[in-house]
Amino acid sequence: MSDLLLDSQVDAFIANDLNGLAGFDETAFRDLFAPLRATASQLPQDAFPDDGVVPYIAVVADSLIDPAVRVPLMRLPGSTAEGILDRNHGDEGLTPYGDRPELDVPQASAYLLVNVQRGDEFRDAAPLDATTQIADRERTPLTIAEGLSIMAAHPQFLKKNHCFMLAGSTRGDKRVPAIWISQKAPKLGWCFDKVPHSWLGIASASQRVAA
Repeated sequence: MSDLLLDSQVDAFIANDLNGLAGFDETAFRDLFAPLRATASQLPQDAFPDDGVVPYIAVVADSLIDPAVRVPLMRLPGSTAEGILDRNHGDEGLTPYGDRPELDVPQASAYLLVNVQRGDEFRDAAPLDATTQIADRERTPLTIAEGLSIMAAHPQFLKKNHCFMLAGSTRGDKRVPAIWISQKAPKLGWCFDKVPHSWLGIASASQRVAA
């Protein structure tokens, strides 16, 4: 099998100047993903982001680029409106958030997130309840860095009334970060873990694979 999907995702990252933000030239940035090719080539290559399904996403870790810097780079398809960081995160912004330790997120600059789903079935479900079901299925909720990587590579993943929470990141309280549409632009905000929303699902994946 090929790994054309990986190439297209890395191309999209470079088009968003993630290599520049990370302090790499284009060649060195592409080299970060080279160790993932063997795994990527064995996975399906057909993505259906409009339907909220991507066979895998190459993740640019937050250790490489501050997530807050990446938020304004988010776009809706065909729009130039910059992504918005919700002011309700407070003066500290995204700094207090970290990966949930039980998810064992790879300590790597880049890795693959496999079998990604937007989680539309969990619209109208409280995140606290939905994450329990996700864990029972041996799946994992997504982190902020993973959600931003999806938005960079597949902006069609975010649609009106089909937005998604990133319950794999936490600041140790009841807040669950989420990406939705506001003012005709993507917004990274948060919701309480016991409050359901009809337009917010819980994104998840089957596994994370590092080189």
